[in-house]
Amino acid sequence: MPDILIIEDDVAFCKVLEKFLTKNGHEISTSFSASEAKSKIAEKTFDLIITDLRLPNYDGLDLLSEIKQDYPLIPVVLMTGYADINTAVKAMKKGAFDYISKPFNPDEVLLIINKALREAKESPVEKKYPSPSAKTEMPQPDTGEKFVAGASAASRKLTQYIDLVGPTDMSVLIIGESGTGKEVVAKAIHNKSSRSGKNFIAVDCGAIPKEIAASEFFGHVKGSFTGAVNDKIGHFEAANGGTIFLDEVGNLSYENQIQLLRALQERRIKRIGSSKEIKVDIRLITATNEDLQAAVRKGDFREDLYHRLNEFSINVPSLSQRRDDLMLFIDHFLDLANRQLGKNVLGFSPEVIEAFQNYSWPGNIRELQNVIKRATLLTTSEYIQEDALPQEIFKPENQRMEYSFFKTENEKEMILNALRETNNNKSKAAELLKMNRKTLYNKLKLYNIEL
Repeated sequence: MPDILIIEDDVAFCKVLEKFLTKNGHEISTSFSASEAKSKIAEKTFDLIITDLRLPNYDGLDLLSEIKQDYPLIPVVLMTGYADINTAVKAMKKGAFDYISKPFNPDEVLLIINKALREAKESPVEKKYPSPSAKTEMPQPDTGEKFVAGASAASRKLTQYIDLVGPTDMSVLIIGESGTGKEVVAKAIHNKSSRSGKNFIAVDCGAIPKEIAASEFFGHVKGSFTGAVNDKIGHFEAANGGTIFLDEVGNLSYENQIQLLRALQERRIKRIGSSKEIKVDIRLITATNEDLQAAVRKGDFREDLYHRLNEFSINVPSLSQRRDDLMLFIDHFLDLANRQLGKNVLGFSPEVIEAFQNYSWPGNIRELQNVIKRATLLTTSEYIQEDALPQEIFKPENQRMEYSFFKTENEKEMILNALRETNNNKSKAAELLKMNRKTLYNKLKLYNIEL
């Protein structure tokens, strides 16, 4: 039975929460002050600590820092009636597992607690946590991109869906604008599954010519076609036992869709030029920034394949829908840029933070990450200043290129104008339209624009 410590100076509320959690199968201890709590933590090992942010003569954030320093493996959840995003950001930076506000939603409380206990249990650590005097060898941080669990309502819903579908083997269709981090979401789903120790193979369907898609997916044997000078393992075989992620799946040709559907139905593949069937055990996650249902209605995408891909769908919100998470993403991408570039930039000037908060971020999280990485590279002092940012960030909204409003009813006209201005240079037109080349190609196909 999980052992939980509640630190709360409101005795009546503490008793209500204690009764509720006890009824749901938890062993509960309570403390009404920080000093009492620290004594109990030193005497007994807890699986989880829930602490109020405001305690008598003590700051909950300070207590959080002390707990995480002395007992880094115990998950801590903060609770408060004075909820605001700045406090949530500070709490998460100091190591809080999550942040809940009063009055509580009982289902939400249980979801957060069970998630914290499950993730702590999955970590291969001893039950006894290190004493304050012990030095723990902590793993080095990964320099790769990781899923950031935001505190906004949209982000919390996204995280909840990842937690729900991750442990299953359901096929997941991830829907979202370009730059919202769909591959990061896919990797987070993989990491929540029993396949997490196996390969995660990401495939950009928009970058594969239809003529070689079968070879990329299923492999080939030497001599099976011109240029096949060696045997090749395809993505499905490489992902065997793990997860395959097909990004921009709407770009697949009709013929490639049939090949993909057959492989998913039979769970067997053949390398091109071979008669030997290879059994594959994969989990499929796909992503698109297109309306696949519209493509199905137009006959461009097979309906049977669509339903096989869409056992569970997740909509990834745009950055404009996650404004409350902006500071979380800013801090995360600065830490990532520092590690990747070998820098030690501490933060941002107030003017830069204000500019970030006023900018619309049409390129979503990818644009934010790129801007911060570039600024980190250019910065020679401790804090990023305005001169390290692209000038576009500082333009008033009404002075920015009208192409940033391409998602309107006259979208086709905007695309044609951009192509005319750039002499049909797709790369430059995509820049004007605030979209990547892959998205532009999708739009050209959607509107039957031929160059």
